[in-house]
Amino acid sequence: MNRKSRAALVSVCSNIMLILLKVVVGLISGSVSIISEAIHSGMDLVAALIAFFSVRKSDAPPDARHPYGHDKIENISGVIEAVLILIASGWIMIEAVRKLFSPSEIEGLSLGFMVMLASACVNWIVSGHLYRVAKEEDSVALAADALHLKADVLTSLGVAGGLLGIWIASHFGYSLYFLDPVVAIGVAIFITREAIEMLNHAFQPLVDHSLSEEELAITAEVIKQFRPQSDGFHDLRTRRAGRRRHIDFHLTLPREMSVGESHAICDQIERGIEQRLPYSVVLIHVEPEGHP
Repeated sequence: MNRKSRAALVSVCSNIMLILLKVVVGLISGSVSIISEAIHSGMDLVAALIAFFSVRKSDAPPDARHPYGHDKIENISGVIEAVLILIASGWIMIEAVRKLFSPSEIEGLSLGFMVMLASACVNWIVSGHLYRVAKEEDSVALAADALHLKADVLTSLGVAGGLLGIWIASHFGYSLYFLDPVVAIGVAIFITREAIEMLNHAFQPLVDHSLSEEELAITAEVIKQFRPQSDGFHDLRTRRAGRRRHIDFHLTLPREMSVGESHAICDQIERGIEQRLPYSVVLIHVEPEGHP
Protein backbone atom coordinates (compact mmCIF):
# COMPACT_ATOMS: atom_id res chain seq x y z
CA MET A 1 0.00 0.00 0.00
CA ASN A 2 1.53 3.33 -1.06
CA ARG A 3 1.56 6.58 0.90
CA LYS A 4 -1.54 8.01 -0.78
CA SER A 5 -3.55 4.87 -0.03
CA ARG A 6 -2.46 4.88 3.62
CA ALA A 7 -3.52 8.51 4.00
CA ALA A 8 -6.93 7.78 2.45
CA LEU A 9 -7.37 4.79 4.78
CA VAL A 10 -6.75 7.01 7.83
CA SER A 11 -9.57 9.27 6.61
CA VAL A 12 -11.91 6.26 6.18
CA CYS A 13 -11.29 5.02 9.73
CA SER A 14 -11.68 8.44 11.37
CA ASN A 15 -14.95 9.10 9.51
CA ILE A 16 -16.47 5.77 10.57
CA MET A 17 -15.73 6.60 14.21
CA LEU A 18 -17.18 10.11 13.97
CA ILE A 19 -20.33 9.00 12.15
CA LEU A 20 -21.16 6.51 14.91
CA LEU A 21 -20.64 9.16 17.60
CA LYS A 22 -22.71 11.82 15.84
CA VAL A 23 -25.61 9.50 14.96
CA VAL A 24 -25.90 8.20 18.53
CA VAL A 25 -25.68 11.66 20.13
CA GLY A 26 -27.92 13.22 17.48
CA LEU A 27 -30.69 10.65 18.05
CA ILE A 28 -30.39 10.95 21.84
CA SER A 29 -30.47 14.75 21.83
CA GLY A 30 -32.88 15.25 18.94
CA SER A 31 -30.57 17.91 17.47
CA VAL A 32 -31.06 18.33 13.73
CA SER A 33 -27.74 20.16 13.45
CA ILE A 34 -25.89 17.18 14.97
CA ILE A 35 -27.77 14.79 12.68
CA SER A 36 -26.92 17.05 9.74
CA GLU A 37 -23.31 16.81 10.80
CA ALA A 38 -23.61 13.01 10.89
CA ILE A 39 -24.91 13.13 7.30
CA HIS A 40 -22.04 15.41 6.37
CA SER A 41 -19.61 12.91 7.93
CA GLY A 42 -21.40 10.17 5.98
CA MET A 43 -20.61 12.04 2.79
CA ASP A 44 -17.06 12.47 4.06
CA LEU A 45 -16.87 8.69 4.49
CA VAL A 46 -18.12 8.11 0.94
CA ALA A 47 -15.57 10.65 -0.27
CA ALA A 48 -12.82 8.93 1.71
CA LEU A 49 -13.75 5.52 0.27
CA ILE A 50 -13.85 6.92 -3.26
CA ALA A 51 -10.49 8.60 -2.67
CA PHE A 52 -9.04 5.38 -1.27
CA PHE A 53 -10.00 3.29 -4.29
CA SER A 54 -9.27 6.02 -6.84
CA VAL A 55 -5.70 6.70 -5.66
CA ARG A 56 -4.98 2.96 -5.75
CA LYS A 57 -6.34 2.61 -9.29
CA SER A 58 -4.90 5.87 -10.64
CA ASP A 59 -1.36 4.76 -9.83
CA ALA A 60 -1.75 1.59 -11.91
CA PRO A 61 0.63 1.60 -14.90
CA PRO A 62 -0.69 2.14 -18.46
CA ASP A 63 -2.06 -0.92 -20.21
CA ALA A 64 -3.23 -1.87 -23.70
CA ARG A 65 -6.71 -0.37 -23.17
CA HIS A 66 -5.44 2.69 -21.26
CA PRO A 67 -2.15 3.68 -22.93
CA TYR A 68 -2.20 7.13 -21.28
CA GLY A 69 -2.66 5.66 -17.79
CA HIS A 70 -5.52 5.80 -15.28
CA ASP A 71 -4.88 9.24 -13.73
CA LYS A 72 -8.28 10.73 -14.64
CA ILE A 73 -9.94 8.32 -12.22
CA GLU A 74 -9.03 10.81 -9.48
CA ASN A 75 -10.92 13.56 -11.33
CA ILE A 76 -13.94 11.31 -11.83
CA SER A 77 -13.95 10.52 -8.10
CA GLY A 78 -13.87 14.25 -7.31
CA VAL A 79 -16.93 14.88 -9.50
CA ILE A 80 -18.83 12.01 -7.84
CA GLU A 81 -17.92 13.30 -4.37
CA ALA A 82 -19.15 16.79 -5.24
CA VAL A 83 -22.50 15.52 -6.55
CA LEU A 84 -23.04 13.42 -3.41
CA ILE A 85 -22.35 16.45 -1.21
CA LEU A 86 -24.87 18.55 -3.15
CA ILE A 87 -27.53 15.86 -2.60
CA ALA A 88 -26.73 15.66 1.12
CA SER A 89 -26.81 19.43 1.58
CA GLY A 90 -30.24 19.57 -0.07
CA TRP A 91 -31.56 16.95 2.36
CA ILE A 92 -30.08 18.83 5.33
CA MET A 93 -31.72 22.06 4.16
CA ILE A 94 -35.16 20.44 3.85
CA GLU A 95 -34.95 18.85 7.32
CA ALA A 96 -33.69 22.06 8.91
CA VAL A 97 -36.48 24.18 7.43
CA ARG A 98 -39.05 21.63 8.65
CA LYS A 99 -37.52 21.78 12.14
CA LEU A 100 -37.46 25.57 12.04
CA PHE A 101 -41.25 25.71 11.76
CA SER A 102 -41.80 22.95 14.32
CA PRO A 103 -38.95 23.31 16.87
CA SER A 104 -38.52 20.78 19.67
CA GLU A 105 -36.44 20.73 22.83
CA ILE A 106 -32.90 19.37 22.54
CA GLU A 107 -31.62 16.97 25.19
CA GLY A 108 -28.02 16.36 26.18
CA LEU A 109 -26.65 19.74 25.08
CA SER A 110 -23.37 19.28 26.93
CA LEU A 111 -22.81 15.84 25.37
CA GLY A 112 -23.57 17.16 21.90
CA PHE A 113 -21.19 20.08 22.43
CA MET A 114 -18.35 17.76 23.49
CA VAL A 115 -18.89 15.41 20.54
CA MET A 116 -18.85 18.30 18.05
CA LEU A 117 -15.69 19.70 19.62
CA ALA A 118 -14.02 16.27 19.54
CA SER A 119 -15.08 15.86 15.89
CA ALA A 120 -13.52 19.19 14.97
CA CYS A 121 -10.22 18.24 16.65
CA VAL A 122 -10.02 14.80 14.98
CA ASN A 123 -10.85 16.16 11.52
CA TRP A 124 -8.40 19.03 11.94
CA ILE A 125 -5.58 16.54 12.56
CA VAL A 126 -6.61 14.17 9.75
CA SER A 127 -7.25 16.94 7.20
CA GLY A 128 -3.84 18.45 7.96
CA HIS A 129 -2.22 15.07 7.25
CA LEU A 130 -4.21 14.65 4.02
CA TYR A 131 -3.30 18.14 2.80
CA ARG A 132 0.39 17.45 3.35
CA VAL A 133 0.28 14.14 1.46
CA ALA A 134 -1.93 15.63 -1.28
CA LYS A 135 0.52 18.49 -1.82
CA GLU A 136 3.59 16.24 -1.83
CA GLU A 137 1.98 13.62 -4.09
CA ASP A 138 -0.02 16.15 -6.16
CA SER A 139 -3.20 14.12 -5.63
CA VAL A 140 -6.57 15.60 -6.69
CA ALA A 141 -8.55 12.91 -4.84
CA LEU A 142 -6.72 13.41 -1.53
CA ALA A 143 -7.00 17.19 -1.83
CA ALA A 144 -10.77 16.82 -2.31
CA ASP A 145 -10.97 14.50 0.69
CA ALA A 146 -8.96 16.96 2.79
CA LEU A 147 -11.31 19.76 1.74
CA HIS A 148 -14.25 17.65 2.93
CA LEU A 149 -12.69 17.29 6.36
CA LYS A 150 -11.67 20.93 6.57
CA ALA A 151 -15.30 21.89 5.94
CA ASP A 152 -16.32 19.38 8.62
CA VAL A 153 -14.03 21.13 11.10
CA LEU A 154 -15.70 24.48 10.49
CA THR A 155 -19.23 23.13 10.48
CA SER A 156 -18.63 21.07 13.64
CA LEU A 157 -17.39 24.20 15.39
CA GLY A 158 -20.49 26.04 14.13
CA VAL A 159 -22.82 23.36 15.53
CA ALA A 160 -20.89 23.33 18.82
CA GLY A 161 -21.27 27.10 19.02
CA GLY A 162 -25.02 26.83 18.40
CA LEU A 163 -25.47 24.20 21.11
CA LEU A 164 -23.40 26.27 23.52
CA GLY A 165 -25.60 29.30 22.77
CA ILE A 166 -28.77 27.29 23.45
CA TRP A 167 -27.33 25.93 26.71
CA ILE A 168 -26.28 29.39 27.95
CA ALA A 169 -29.65 30.91 27.02
CA SER A 170 -31.54 28.14 28.84
CA HIS A 171 -29.74 29.01 32.09
CA PHE A 172 -31.12 32.55 31.84
CA GLY A 173 -34.65 31.39 31.11
CA TYR A 174 -34.54 31.97 27.34
CA SER A 175 -35.38 29.51 24.57
CA LEU A 176 -33.12 29.58 21.54
CA TYR A 177 -33.98 26.17 20.11
CA PHE A 178 -34.55 27.79 16.72
CA LEU A 179 -30.77 28.28 16.68
CA ASP A 180 -30.27 24.54 16.02
CA PRO A 181 -31.99 24.43 12.58
CA VAL A 182 -30.52 27.84 11.70
CA VAL A 183 -27.02 26.45 12.26
CA ALA A 184 -27.97 23.37 10.22
CA ILE A 185 -29.04 25.64 7.33
CA GLY A 186 -25.71 27.46 7.61
CA VAL A 187 -23.93 24.09 7.45
CA ALA A 188 -25.89 23.16 4.31
CA ILE A 189 -25.06 26.45 2.58
CA PHE A 190 -21.37 26.05 3.40
CA ILE A 191 -21.36 22.46 2.13
CA THR A 192 -23.09 23.51 -1.11
CA ARG A 193 -20.47 26.18 -1.76
CA GLU A 194 -17.71 23.66 -1.05
CA ALA A 195 -19.25 21.12 -3.41
CA ILE A 196 -19.60 23.59 -6.30
CA GLU A 197 -15.94 24.62 -5.98
CA MET A 198 -14.85 20.98 -5.86
CA LEU A 199 -17.01 20.09 -8.87
CA ASN A 200 -15.42 22.86 -10.92
CA HIS A 201 -11.88 21.87 -9.88
CA ALA A 202 -12.40 18.16 -10.55
CA PHE A 203 -14.38 18.54 -13.78
CA GLN A 204 -12.00 20.84 -15.71
CA PRO A 205 -9.35 18.16 -16.40
CA LEU A 206 -12.05 15.84 -17.74
CA VAL A 207 -12.61 18.28 -20.62
CA ASP A 208 -8.85 18.78 -21.10
CA HIS A 209 -8.70 22.28 -19.64
CA SER A 210 -5.22 23.80 -20.03
CA LEU A 211 -2.79 24.17 -17.14
CA SER A 212 -2.85 27.32 -15.01
CA GLU A 213 -1.24 30.56 -16.20
CA GLU A 214 1.55 30.05 -13.67
CA GLU A 215 2.32 26.56 -14.96
CA LEU A 216 2.26 27.76 -18.57
CA ALA A 217 4.70 30.54 -17.68
CA ILE A 218 7.05 28.03 -16.01
CA THR A 219 6.91 25.79 -19.09
CA ALA A 220 7.74 28.68 -21.44
CA GLU A 221 10.55 29.83 -19.13
CA VAL A 222 12.21 26.40 -19.17
CA ILE A 223 11.94 26.09 -22.96
CA LYS A 224 13.49 29.54 -23.47
CA GLN A 225 16.45 28.57 -21.29
CA PHE A 226 17.52 26.14 -24.01
CA ARG A 227 15.96 27.85 -27.01
CA PRO A 228 15.94 31.64 -26.33
CA GLN A 229 15.00 32.68 -29.89
CA SER A 230 11.61 34.36 -30.20
CA ASP A 231 10.46 31.71 -32.67
CA GLY A 232 11.97 28.86 -30.66
CA PHE A 233 8.69 27.09 -29.97
CA HIS A 234 5.00 27.28 -30.83
CA ASP A 235 1.71 25.37 -30.67
CA LEU A 236 2.05 24.78 -26.93
CA ARG A 237 -0.79 22.56 -25.69
CA THR A 238 -1.35 21.39 -22.14
CA ARG A 239 -3.87 19.41 -20.16
CA ARG A 240 -4.10 17.60 -16.85
CA ALA A 241 -5.18 14.12 -15.79
CA GLY A 242 -5.09 13.50 -12.05
CA ARG A 243 -1.62 14.59 -11.02
CA ARG A 244 -0.16 14.14 -14.50
CA ARG A 245 0.55 17.25 -16.56
CA HIS A 246 0.58 16.52 -20.28
CA ILE A 247 2.59 19.08 -22.24
CA ASP A 248 3.34 19.08 -25.98
CA PHE A 249 4.73 21.70 -28.34
CA HIS A 250 6.72 22.26 -31.54
CA LEU A 251 10.40 23.14 -31.09
CA THR A 252 12.23 24.96 -33.89
CA LEU A 253 15.95 24.11 -34.25
CA PRO A 254 18.63 25.01 -36.85
CA ARG A 255 18.54 22.91 -40.01
CA GLU A 256 22.23 22.02 -39.72
CA MET A 257 21.82 20.58 -36.21
CA SER A 258 22.25 16.81 -36.03
CA VAL A 259 19.62 14.40 -34.76
CA GLY A 260 21.82 13.66 -31.75
CA GLU A 261 22.13 17.33 -30.81
CA SER A 262 18.38 17.88 -31.26
CA HIS A 263 17.66 14.90 -29.06
CA ALA A 264 20.00 16.20 -26.35
CA ILE A 265 18.25 19.59 -26.27
CA CYS A 266 14.84 17.90 -26.04
CA ASP A 267 16.08 15.78 -23.13
CA GLN A 268 17.31 18.90 -21.31
CA ILE A 269 13.98 20.65 -21.81
CA GLU A 270 12.03 17.60 -20.62
CA ARG A 271 14.17 17.25 -17.48
CA GLY A 272 13.89 20.99 -16.79
CA ILE A 273 10.08 20.95 -17.03
CA GLU A 274 9.79 17.79 -14.91
CA GLN A 275 11.97 19.36 -12.20
CA ARG A 276 9.80 22.49 -12.03
CA LEU A 277 6.47 20.72 -12.64
CA PRO A 278 6.59 17.18 -11.19
CA TYR A 279 4.67 14.34 -12.85
CA SER A 280 4.84 16.05 -16.25
CA VAL A 281 4.68 14.06 -19.48
CA VAL A 282 6.41 16.12 -22.18
CA LEU A 283 6.09 15.48 -25.93
CA ILE A 284 8.25 17.60 -28.27
CA HIS A 285 7.86 17.78 -32.04
CA VAL A 286 11.11 19.04 -33.58
CA GLU A 287 11.03 20.97 -36.84
CA PRO A 288 13.75 22.88 -38.81
CA GLU A 289 13.98 26.66 -38.93
CA GLY A 290 11.97 28.13 -41.77
CA HIS A 291 9.52 25.25 -41.73
CA PRO A 292 6.08 26.53 -42.84
